[in-house]
Amino acid sequence: MELKRVVVTGIGAVTPLGNNKNDYWDALAKGVSGAAPITRFDSEKFRTKFACEVKGFDPLDFLDRKEARKMDPNSHYGMVAGDEAIVDSGLDLEKTNKDRIGVIWGSGIGGFTTFQDEVVSYAKGDGTPRFNPFFVPKMILDITPGLLSIKYGFRGPNFATVSACASSNNALSDAYNYIRLGKANVILTGGSEAAVIETGIGGFNALKALSERNDDPTTASRPYDKDRDGFVLGEGAGALMLEDLDHAKARGAKIYAEVLGVGMSADAYHITAPHPDGDGIVLVMNEALADANIKPTEVDYINTHGTSTPLGDAGEVKAIQKVFGEHAYNMNISSTKSMTGHLLGAAGAIESIASIMALELGIIPPTINHFTDDPEIDPKLNLTFNTAQKRDVNVVVSNTFGFGGHNASVIFGKYSG
Repeated sequence: MELKRVVVTGIGAVTPLGNNKNDYWDALAKGVSGAAPITRFDSEKFRTKFACEVKGFDPLDFLDRKEARKMDPNSHYGMVAGDEAIVDSGLDLEKTNKDRIGVIWGSGIGGFTTFQDEVVSYAKGDGTPRFNPFFVPKMILDITPGLLSIKYGFRGPNFATVSACASSNNALSDAYNYIRLGKANVILTGGSEAAVIETGIGGFNALKALSERNDDPTTASRPYDKDRDGFVLGEGAGALMLEDLDHAKARGAKIYAEVLGVGMSADAYHITAPHPDGDGIVLVMNEALADANIKPTEVDYINTHGTSTPLGDAGEVKAIQKVFGEHAYNMNISSTKSMTGHLLGAAGAIESIASIMALELGIIPPTINHFTDDPEIDPKLNLTFNTAQKRDVNVVVSNTFGFGGHNASVIFGKYSG
């Protein structure tokens, strides 16, 4: 069968840098850090006392009070980003067959706040099992796509993907495949995460995964820097409307970009550490390139996973050099996690948005907070340090990797008719 072409027609974002796509992108292009001391709880006794929190966000500005109380913050972020993407797409919901519109959403943890609060409340009580009747639906990871479908009446494919920090890239990959196989005309996809809470910070501290640069949070996320000491936890959501090209053209939709191909792989190595030779990363990028039917020399920019961890950053860069060879020196490479922190299951969604905006505007968002070269990382590579760079961008790769060895890459291209 002939596979359908798939394009992006709507974007929505709730991030540590801004609560809509325009504010998010403006901050990225300016190299703004979203890191600051934690405000949600008293972090004094924690080894890490800062994070990239969503700021100035009130769910009641967007959601009915009664409905908002039935949702975890994970879903608040997802609902608002999803709504922005739907509006941005210009899709007329009264004239569109909703049987052919789906929602496929990613999250690494889901309703973490709800789970923590309910368990703490029970533990502090007298043993009587008093739980919120919405405890389970607020907690489960698939509730956000369910809520979006209920609100808008979308009756197409509807489920959640869970692959730790690769979750929303896996969601986007599934959405792409469902549309190109003719199973749906439109799918709202993306991811959300809300883990900046005591158990989130404490759990990642116990893994020794987080930066502990408490004296200067804004420079704590340092992908590729010699003195990087772990990632900065972030939160928020990103949403993209994917659409069958013919369907989009028929309604005169604005097209941001085309999804050219996707790749998925596993390290099959360790629960948290990346493969030392980057085998899974090499495999996933090669799979994505083959799926897109493009040559490595056609790629202009890679938005890397780049979390600011000692092993992960160096391994991804070495894998890029294996896949792209000499062309690696002609590309731009950057980690926007240097600004947003790591949104876990939502990382792929907001980084896909950054990739698409780079395509549309010809601006590569920077890797901020570079101070000292790492001798393990080739200094001749253009890692777009500290300042955004302008260039013609036609093809972008967006990488995400998750605990458990999950890898997912998505390739976007400039739409050319």
